[in-house]
Amino acid sequence: MSKENEPIKVDKELDLSNAGRGVWLVKVPKYMANKWEKAPGNIEVGKLKISKQVGQKAQVSLTLSDAVINIDPSEEIPRDHRLDVSVVTKQTLGVFSHSVPTAASTTREDAVPEPEKLFMEGRIVQKLECRPYADNCYMKMKLESIRKASQPARQVKSLEKIVHNFKPVSDHKHNIEDKERKKAEGKKSRDDKNAVLDMLFNAFEKHQYYNIKDLVKITRQPISYLKEILKEVCDYNMKNPHKNMWELKKEYRHYKDDDKKEEDKEASDSDSD
Repeated sequence: MSKENEPIKVDKELDLSNAGRGVWLVKVPKYMANKWEKAPGNIEVGKLKISKQVGQKAQVSLTLSDAVINIDPSEEIPRDHRLDVSVVTKQTLGVFSHSVPTAASTTREDAVPEPEKLFMEGRIVQKLECRPYADNCYMKMKLESIRKASQPARQVKSLEKIVHNFKPVSDHKHNIEDKERKKAEGKKSRDDKNAVLDMLFNAFEKHQYYNIKDLVKITRQPISYLKEILKEVCDYNMKNPHKNMWELKKEYRHYKDDDKKEEDKEASDSDSD
């Protein structure tokens, strides 16, 4: 690989001036995070209160500001919350930030591009989980969320006017009929061989030649089973004019024309005698 195609490596400095500062990692409810995300950056989002009594753990509470509550008045959320505190002992967690050069400094021709800077804002010493109090506002919000979750994604609506939209057909009529026919053929049970032979002989008394489809309709037998019987008593024509058709073997034929020929033959033999 040529040096021109090698990726350019940029060294980034890490500012550790705040590495010794202890910070909190706070987990807040989703509804609070959505409110804070919609809030502008120049307003107060809430007040944190820490109260400590002798011999007891410190009690931490959070009260949201009116500005946050009124961002979306139709969506009512609890105002007061408690924060459950847990100490981080077996983990080393940190908070980092970075600064990206502004567009104005990079577009100037004579300006030297500023490198991206990384900062360590502090080490996490405590984890806090923000929980609302089970007051009327919270219970009302939970009931509303359960109601919305229980609503089906698709609803049936009655149409007052005729809709002239042609929707695609999942399966066409002839395909459905073909599937049903194949399904019915697959369920055909095998009859006794002698019964099938009787049906075949009765059919061949009416016509001398049949194709396999007609014989399947007449006997209502599975095609594989029917072919086994046909090979025993019938011949399959491979040439015209009766190509791909079945006829009885000579030893099973019994037609009027054949009887007349036999009678003529016997009479001629008696005359010769």
